[in-house]
Amino acid sequence: MEIRQLRALVAIAEAKTFTAAAKRVHITQAAISMQIRQLEHETGVSLFVRTPRRCVPTQAGEHLLERAQRILREHDAALAEMEELAGVAHGRLRLGNSSAMFGDGPLPRMLKQLRARHSHAEISVTSGTSETLVRQILAGDLDMAFVSLPVEGRGVQTEKLFVDELIAIASPRHPLAAQRVVSAFTLAGEKLILGERGGNTRRLIDEFFAQAGLHPKVVMELSRLTSIKRMVEEEMGVGIVPFQSAIEEIAEGRLVRWWIEGAQINSELGLAFLSGGYQSPLTQTIVKLCREHFAKVSSAAAARRKSLKSTAKSKGREKSKTAKR
Repeated sequence: MEIRQLRALVAIAEAKTFTAAAKRVHITQAAISMQIRQLEHETGVSLFVRTPRRCVPTQAGEHLLERAQRILREHDAALAEMEELAGVAHGRLRLGNSSAMFGDGPLPRMLKQLRARHSHAEISVTSGTSETLVRQILAGDLDMAFVSLPVEGRGVQTEKLFVDELIAIASPRHPLAAQRVVSAFTLAGEKLILGERGGNTRRLIDEFFAQAGLHPKVVMELSRLTSIKRMVEEEMGVGIVPFQSAIEEIAEGRLVRWWIEGAQINSELGLAFLSGGYQSPLTQTIVKLCREHFAKVSSAAAARRKSLKSTAKSKGREKSKTAKR
């Protein structure tokens, strides 16, 4: 039983076909088929049920898959430790990222700082949904990932980095633009522009409406927050986004924000990695940079939220005085 055969087993189980798995491990389909045949011959059992559209692990295949993932994690961790001790390339860091907002702003700056401290390190970044990235961590394809919390995955632990409240956003020309709070019922009647399904933030929004017994009118499902905000600015509908992501547009008057009545929907960003896994100097550095960055972000966000609420109250008092006159 060889490491390359175990990698082939894991790749096929995840990719569902021999063709896709061969591309993932950078070998030919004939080669990956041979590796699985050798593995089945050695173990004496069939590992996959082949169908015209996909491959499904047998019961024996599922048992071996679980052990293979554990073996590969230990194998990769051992190599990383040896590379560090030998000074080979000064380490490797394979990051995953599920947050477009984080990937567009803070992440590049953090990686620049990381590169300054580990100039010869091999650093790679992969994007995907939180669920996909967690599977890649368990398979040993990623060292850690920025994910939307909570995540499910035995053997994976997370560290919460930042909590942001979800708000509704609209164009300043919206008939209800002057309101400070909006109800779930009112939102459900609007043309909603939301993030695409599959992410935790969208799941939380869907659960919020379901618990209220409402069926919202979703007219657009977009993958990037930037796209959602631009569509809202152009009066194509109303969005629901993390407060921090829209602060600049709100401050500049390009968008208005509504607190959502009765809602306690928080968007949480965290760092996911293997439980009890080896923490190299590279991973220790990126964790430290994250903690420092998000401590500042949390402090600044609290100050801005307080300032916006204070401004809203002042405007409310001014309107009240004008009305009395």
